[in-house]
Amino acid sequence: MRIEVVRTGGFAGIERRAEVDTSDRPDEEELKALALLALRPDPAAGRGSAGVRDGFSYRITVDGRTVSCQDPHLSDAQRSLIVRVLKEGA
Repeated sequence: MRIEVVRTGGFAGIERRAEVDTSDRPDEEELKALALLALRPDPAAGRGSAGVRDGFSYRITVDGRTVSCQDPHLSDAQRSLIVRVLKEGA
């Protein structure tokens, strides 16, 4: 499974992107499960709500399926996946 995360926005407006291939990783099953949860819409995450000024927007793509989300309206799965793929806080 290929997982790509693209972060845009923020104060400086710099785009950051990272991609992982879960094949042969020791945490492969955990990442797959997290990625599938991150693609689901989370009604509690404020879907359709505007982000905050200078906040980050994210595009998560998992094997060709894409979801867009933004701070502070990230589901727990989205936040966890973003942190693991980008290797920094979300």
